[in-house]
Amino acid sequence: MDRNKKVFVFDDNPDILELCTIILEDAGYEIKTSVTSNDIIGQVSAYMPDIIFMDNWLPDVGGIDATRSLKSDDTLKHIPVIYFSANNDVKTLAEQAGADDYLSKPFDIQELESIVVKYISN
Repeated sequence: MDRNKKVFVFDDNPDILELCTIILEDAGYEIKTSVTSNDIIGQVSAYMPDIIFMDNWLPDVGGIDATRSLKSDDTLKHIPVIYFSANNDVKTLAEQAGADDYLSKPFDIQELESIVVKYISN
C-alpha cells in the first residue's frame, strides 16, 4: 500500500482548516494545517507534503512571500502550491506569488478534491 499523500494547508481561519481536514481525510489524504506561514521553509521541510494550499491573508508573512520562499528553495520548489483566497483577484495573486494554481473561496468539496487529484495523482 502506498503511503497516504500528504496535504499541507496554510490558513488563518480555523473553520477553513477544519473543513479542509474533514474533506481531505475523508478522501484518504494525510493533512497538516497551520495558521501561520512563519518559518515556512522549516514548517514545510518537516512535513514534506505532496501539495500545499496557501491562503493569501496570513499574519506576519503573507501568502505571496511565503509562496515565493518555497519556490526559491531547491528542496521544496517541486511541491505544487495552490493559492487560495476569497480575493476576486486570486488568479493574479497566484501568478505574482509563483503558485502552481489557485482555488477561489468559497470552494466546493469537488473543486478541492479535483485540484488535489490533478497535482498528486500517480
